[in-house]
Amino acid sequence: MAYVIVDIETTGLSKRLHRITEIAAAVVEDGSIKKEFQTLVNPQVRIPSFITRLTGIDNEMVKDAPTIGEVMPAFLKVLGDNVFVAHNATFDHGFLDYNAAYYLSRRIENEKLCTKKLANRLLPDLPSKRLSALCEHFNIINIQAHRAMADVHATVSVFNNFVDMLKEKEISSVEEILRFQKSARARLNQ
Repeated sequence: MAYVIVDIETTGLSKRLHRITEIAAAVVEDGSIKKEFQTLVNPQVRIPSFITRLTGIDNEMVKDAPTIGEVMPAFLKVLGDNVFVAHNATFDHGFLDYNAAYYLSRRIENEKLCTKKLANRLLPDLPSKRLSALCEHFNIINIQAHRAMADVHATVSVFNNFVDMLKEKEISSVEEILRFQKSARARLNQ
């Protein structure tokens, strides 16, 4: 089974009120990227200026891009039955699951790993668990933060570091990593 590292950019924080503007994914097996998927998405609404300042994605860039309804089948094919991994996975998964249900009457039921939750458990003393802070901690350069594929590449590197840390704790299978992610933080250091 592979891990699929996912990142999206959106017009805001609500999966019901806001729209996806970019999706990227990387299929990772044994720590290496085997396949990539990336596309801008036409949100069919104006992109707020503060989002453009944050992501660099503007209305002109997405005007000829496919809509999310057109993109979802290709994304779901890349995802397959693999483990869905993202930084703050609840956000990315929530948007993608909502759109899969809306446009395709399908739910995304893949197992889900969150690098932010893993950071909370593996690096409890790190003051911030933001992707940028994790990149700084692991000396990972993310030259285009808040663009989906750049953030996917950064998350792949962070995740690979976490996999190495987990192996030191003799945690290596998908099931063990999922169990570790859900474990109470207070018990981990005992």
